[in-house]
Amino acid sequence: MTALGEVYQYHKQYDLAVASYQDALEANKTTRTSLLLGRVYVLNKALSEAEKILLPLVEIKDMIPYQRTELFEILGDTYAGLGQIDKAVSFYEEGLIVSKKNQITPKMTDLNSKIGDVYTKGNRLVEAEAYYGNSLELSKSLAPQRAVQEKEKVADFYNQRNQYGEEIEMRKRIQSELKNLPKTVPGKTYGIVEFDTLTSQRNNYKIANAYIVQDKYDQAIPYLKQSIEEADIEDDIVVQKDATRKLSEVYKYKGEYSKALETLQEYAALVDTLYVRKEQEISRAARFNREIASKQSRISGLEQERELSQSKYDLALTEQELVRRSNKMQQWVIYSLILGMILTGLAAFFFYRSNQQQKLANNLLALKSLRSQMNPHFIFNALNSVNNYIAKSDERSANRYLSEFSTLMRAVLENSEEDFIPLSKELELLELYTKLEHSRFPDKFDYEINLDTNIDVDAYQIPPMLLQPYIENAIWHGLRYKEEKGYLHIDLKKKDSDSIEITIMDNGIGRKKSAALKTQNQKKQKSKGMGNIKKRIAILNDMYKDKIDVHISDLESNGNGTKVVFTLKKD
Repeated sequence: MTALGEVYQYHKQYDLAVASYQDALEANKTTRTSLLLGRVYVLNKALSEAEKILLPLVEIKDMIPYQRTELFEILGDTYAGLGQIDKAVSFYEEGLIVSKKNQITPKMTDLNSKIGDVYTKGNRLVEAEAYYGNSLELSKSLAPQRAVQEKEKVADFYNQRNQYGEEIEMRKRIQSELKNLPKTVPGKTYGIVEFDTLTSQRNNYKIANAYIVQDKYDQAIPYLKQSIEEADIEDDIVVQKDATRKLSEVYKYKGEYSKALETLQEYAALVDTLYVRKEQEISRAARFNREIASKQSRISGLEQERELSQSKYDLALTEQELVRRSNKMQQWVIYSLILGMILTGLAAFFFYRSNQQQKLANNLLALKSLRSQMNPHFIFNALNSVNNYIAKSDERSANRYLSEFSTLMRAVLENSEEDFIPLSKELELLELYTKLEHSRFPDKFDYEINLDTNIDVDAYQIPPMLLQPYIENAIWHGLRYKEEKGYLHIDLKKKDSDSIEITIMDNGIGRKKSAALKTQNQKKQKSKGMGNIKKRIAILNDMYKDKIDVHISDLESNGNGTKVVFTLKKD
């Protein structure tokens, strides 16, 4: 796992490297793996984690000198990242002591250079210059690449201090040394940073920049052209792009606008090319990441497979026993759930049926009670009519009235136990009742019953004696008090395919004037009779899904007359 972590670290897959090193430490805790993990934490900016794993290693007494030097170096890197300059320098100097004692020259160079970096970061430039001088001197005994690398760092330091003359001189020395260096493997590290960033084209570009900040444009132009030419040969499009842009700016500063424009166009073309390449690089990187992840998954899978194969035999019997017990338990649970669901369903069904039966019984009882309250009310009004004839000694009219009244009462009694009767029967009762009332008040109103020939009256059902109280109200409380003769219209017309409208209209004195004329006793009788009708309609609509609708309004805008509209639906 340590080797795998190093592969991930080389490819800058730091999260995967951390996971691999952690797995390696769990399997076998070694100083080398701990140092590698600390290093990758620093690279991944997890500085607190690096401090946590590295500080305990300081107490190890028998650590080999090179590893101890590395430990102090990484701790210095950690505190440098945290901005604790003095603490970082302290650990770097501890590492210097160990490396000097054991003549580890590469580390002596690196540590002097890093102390210079930290002091530069803290703007302590005098101390930084001294340590950079040490690192330059020490690098002479190292590989040529490392010596050039250190000169590059010192040149950057001169640039930061605006010592452009010293910077240019140092970079020219770098340029001459770069020509004699062998080709390096990309990504190869010599010391503390990768060497492939040190190229002739990049160095020429930096020399040109140093001349430009001093407004020495003529001296800068050859270096920019050389940088562009070398970058083109080396296919270093990033440096080629930057140098081309800078050259365009220099021409602009010099007032050579045609050259500036031409160079700017070359820069634009390079930007487009770079954009395409970056997209290709991103695509390749994504593909590489997928390949790495796939291989890691394969490795993990093989490791897990190996572990599983070792324990399969031991787990087989236990698994069978668990499965048997689990199946048995599941059966009990399933049977219990099924039984519970059946019992719950039965209880819900019986409760619902009982509730519906109780509701139906209550509704039927209420309807019966309301019907028993309506019938005496109607009989009482009819007998009043007979009494009027007897009082007038009109024996023939009384006999005729009683005969017709008995016919009406027989039909009423026959239908009194029914919730609904055919509309045809209700119309017969309605016509008979209206005729009886007209015979009493012939000078007060005329009436007319109109039936639309398109209505199949046998197809509709209506509660018995539903319309009679409204006709009674129209005659007794509207038309009876009218000075001139009024009219009563009863119209039945088709509303749509499933319903009809029954309209009762009178041009009597209207509801408002009628209410003003009533005695207190009459008001109670009216309220009771109409209240019963409303209750019957509400109960029947609840039982039969909104079969009946009633709307009462004034016939005229001045309040005279009354209009009652029934909407009756088919079964």
